[in-house]
Amino acid sequence: MTTVETDVRTGATRAPRPFDVAEIRREFPILAREVHGKPLVYLDNAATKQKPEAVIRAVEEHYRLHAANVHRGLHRLSEESTAAYEQARKTVARFVNAPSERGVVFTSGVTDSLNLVARAWAEAELKPGDRIVLTHMEHHSNIVPWQLAAERTGAEIVVAPVLDDGSLDLDAYADLLDERVRLVSMVAISNALGTVNPIDRAVAMAREVGAVTVIDAAQAAASMVLDVQRIGCDFLGFTGHKVYGPTGIGVLVADPERLDAMPPYRGGGEMIDSVSFEGTTFAKAPARFEAGTPNIAGAIGLGAALEWLMAQDRAGIHAHEQDLAAYGQARLAEVEGLRAVGTAPGKLPVFSFVLDWGHAYDVGMLLDRRGVAVRTGHHCTEPLMKRFGLAATTRASCALYTTREELDALVEALEHARGMLA
Repeated sequence: MTTVETDVRTGATRAPRPFDVAEIRREFPILAREVHGKPLVYLDNAATKQKPEAVIRAVEEHYRLHAANVHRGLHRLSEESTAAYEQARKTVARFVNAPSERGVVFTSGVTDSLNLVARAWAEAELKPGDRIVLTHMEHHSNIVPWQLAAERTGAEIVVAPVLDDGSLDLDAYADLLDERVRLVSMVAISNALGTVNPIDRAVAMAREVGAVTVIDAAQAAASMVLDVQRIGCDFLGFTGHKVYGPTGIGVLVADPERLDAMPPYRGGGEMIDSVSFEGTTFAKAPARFEAGTPNIAGAIGLGAALEWLMAQDRAGIHAHEQDLAAYGQARLAEVEGLRAVGTAPGKLPVFSFVLDWGHAYDVGMLLDRRGVAVRTGHHCTEPLMKRFGLAATTRASCALYTTREELDALVEALEHARGMLA
C-alpha cells in the first residue's frame, strides 16, 4: 500500500516516488568526486551523511536572498526568515508526528538536546536514591550529561547490558526497572553496531514504573519512521547532519506543558517575557530554550532535508538498507582475518569489525588511499568497546545512496590493505 502525503505548502497530495538508488545518487553532488584519484566510496554515514541538492539550495537561497535575524523584526527580510524558520519547526513536528510544533525546540544537535534535558529536567527533579537507567551501547553524549546530573543530584546510574551479538538484554533491562528509576535514556539505533533497539517496548516498560523516558534518535531519524505519539517517550532528540541536513542543528521534541514546567537551560535574548534588574519572567516553550540568535540557516536546511526525505519511498529505503546489511555482512565474511562486532538481527548496514592482520587506524588510512572513507576508533562508545574487549574497530556505515558496488569496493580495498599489512 502506498502512503499518500500532503504537501504543506500547496495542499496537493503526492505519493512518494519509487526508490531508485541511481537516481538518488545524482542528487548528491559530492558522490561524483574523486579522492586520491579514485572514485569516492563514502562509508562514514554514521558520523555524518551527505547533503542533497535540495538542502544545499535551501541554505544558499537563505543567505543569498533572505538573510536576517528572526522574530521581532518588522522589515521584509526578517519576516521572510522568521516564516522559513518557523515553517521548519512545523516540518519537524510533522516528521515525528508531534502533537504540536510548540514542543519542538531547535538545538545545536542531539548532544545539546540531551544536555538540555539533563540540566533543565534531571537536575531539577532528581534526588539522592533516584536511578537513571542507560544501556551499554550509548554514545558518550548519552552518558556524560547524566553523569554530571547524577553528581549534582546524588542520583545513581545503572546500566542495562548488551548480549554478545550487540542486542539489548531486555531481561536484564526489565530487572533494573523498579520504583527507584526516575529516568531511562536510550539510543534508538547504535552508532557503533547498527543495532536497532525495541524502543516502543522499552519505553512502555519504563512507563510502568513511572520513569521519564528519553530517546536518542540520532541514527534512527534517517532510517526509521519516527512517531513520538506511538513510541510514547517523554523526550526525543535527533541531529540534522545525520538526516541529510546541515551540521550545527538538531531538535528536542517533548510535550509543551512539560517544557513550560522546566527551568531555562540558558539565559539571554528571545527566551524571556520581561527583563528587569529586579527579576525576569520567561517565555513559554519553545522560545524558553532558544536563547540568542539561533542557527537560522541550519533550521531551514534541516526543514528542507526532512521534506526531501519524506518525499522518498521510506519502505523502499528500508528494503534497500536491509539488502545492504545482508550483502555487506556476507561480503565482509569473505575477508580473511576479519571479525564482525555486532550482528544483531534486523540491524542497520553499519559494519564494525577488527582484523587480525592490521590495526584499525592503519587500515583506515590505507582504505582512504583507495578512495574508501570509513571511521576508525571507539566511535564515542568507549564503554561498549570495553564490553567487547576492544580499543577500536573499523566501521563502514551506509546510507540510502550506498550501493552494493561500493561494498564490493570496500572488500577489494581491505584485501589490498591485507596485502600491505599482513
